[in-house]
Amino acid sequence: MKTDIILAGVGGQGILSIAATIGMSALKSKLHLKQSEVHGMSQRGGAVESHMRVSSKPIASDLIPQGKADLILSVEPMESLRYLPFLKKGGWIVTNTTPFVNIPNYPELNEVIQKIRETGNFIAIDADKIAKDLGASRSMNIVMLGAASPFIDIPFENFEAGIRDIFGKKGEEVVQKNLDALHAGRDFAETNK
Repeated sequence: MKTDIILAGVGGQGILSIAATIGMSALKSKLHLKQSEVHGMSQRGGAVESHMRVSSKPIASDLIPQGKADLILSVEPMESLRYLPFLKKGGWIVTNTTPFVNIPNYPELNEVIQKIRETGNFIAIDADKIAKDLGASRSMNIVMLGAASPFIDIPFENFEAGIRDIFGKKGEEVVQKNLDALHAGRDFAETNK
């Protein structure tokens, strides 16, 4: 088993929390894990990217070669397009549909979503709205993780355990909101893939 994941977004959107939760979930599954992160100017809405490799066998490199990613998980739609060269044939894009407009020439959202659709295997989810409807707008990133979870070869209960470990110090209410967000994203993906 091996899953190569590109996590993409903009600073402040929770990419690193997604990575930490996947990492904790992988460890609970007794899997090997390598991760590399690139932090943009997150205070100014810069790009944040993480390469995450999860495998049942030892992993030599933390970087994913172009054309080899099984999954692009993007919390911002245009950021998913930036990493298309990494996606392997038959790979999946799971993207939030809410743009983070941080540049003056941000393309029309419909054009961005159309390019994502042209890849074939995609889940486009309004994670911001789902999180807000749950009363947990800060958990948009965990909605995204839930939507991507069917494409990551880790048992779902280990994602739940990872959430408990990562957010446990913040109290049971925060843990429950994130678990609700995880389930809502998973439910959306299962009915829309």
